[in-house]
Amino acid sequence: MGTQVQTQRQIRPRLNIGSWFQRLARDMRKHYILYLMLLPGVVYFLLFRYFPMYGAIIAFKDYRVLEGFWGSPWVGLKHFNTIFSSPFFYNVLGNTLIISIAKLLAGLPVAICFALLLNEVRLHWFKRSVQTITYLPHFLSWVVVFGVLLTTLSPSSGLLNKTIVAAGGQPINFLADPAWFRVVLVISDIWKDIGWGTIIYLAALAGISPSLYEAAAVDGATRLQRIIYITLPSIVPVIVLVTLLRIGNLLSAGFEQVFVLYNPSVYGVGDIIDTWVYRQGIQGFQFSVSAAVGLFKGAVGCILLVTANWLAKRFAGTGIW
Repeated sequence: MGTQVQTQRQIRPRLNIGSWFQRLARDMRKHYILYLMLLPGVVYFLLFRYFPMYGAIIAFKDYRVLEGFWGSPWVGLKHFNTIFSSPFFYNVLGNTLIISIAKLLAGLPVAICFALLLNEVRLHWFKRSVQTITYLPHFLSWVVVFGVLLTTLSPSSGLLNKTIVAAGGQPINFLADPAWFRVVLVISDIWKDIGWGTIIYLAALAGISPSLYEAAAVDGATRLQRIIYITLPSIVPVIVLVTLLRIGNLLSAGFEQVFVLYNPSVYGVGDIIDTWVYRQGIQGFQFSVSAAVGLFKGAVGCILLVTANWLAKRFAGTGIW
């Protein structure tokens, strides 16, 4: 038995750091162009994603600007207790989850269906024109989108309310009515980003072999059957990837959108974690509370992402890793 264990240890490869660096150096010399292309992305993530993690220590400190990171006293989990004992936190947490889940459940099928419809269009000029028109709102800031929504939804001069009044109804203040505000958030988010999601799915659709469709057509499959049995299964990995990334950001319901569109009359249904932290942490100079909420969001997002990835690999056979 001892001889067998010793033999297994001899067969098992040992990690040689020196040889690993030598292989890396040879590979970098051989493919230096690819590594140069990779360099800007690596520098970006190091400077703007990893280096700022240093500031997360203020979540465990009573941070004072004049005393700096290390001069401020440690307070342990005090700020986390402040967050979880706040009477407003669970309301904004619920709003965040409701808005994020509504955007995910409504936006994902719309983008997939729109990509499938565009993929079936045979007039290339019409297909490209529709792609361009639907993708343009992605480049607009939410301030510009707010102007568009105000022109459309204003209770006094909005086009939609004028149509409602002409039909015999009463004007609705969509941006100040708690019953409609979340609906406006979800629909405006879908309108703004449907073009971006469609491009991702169209790229996946372009990778499907035409021979599959030709074989299905020879076997007598209708266009709908080809979509159900060929197109959708072929883009499942992309759908899973996009869904997992959205789930990882479930506690980020879109700060810029909500911050621009909401007002005190809809705080009860529109106030999310990020806007609440902005008022309490930034405007109220409670920087440690902001950092504590950020760590909480990161931890929950990591747990959700790992869990969703495990479920996706178990039931769909694919995941991020």
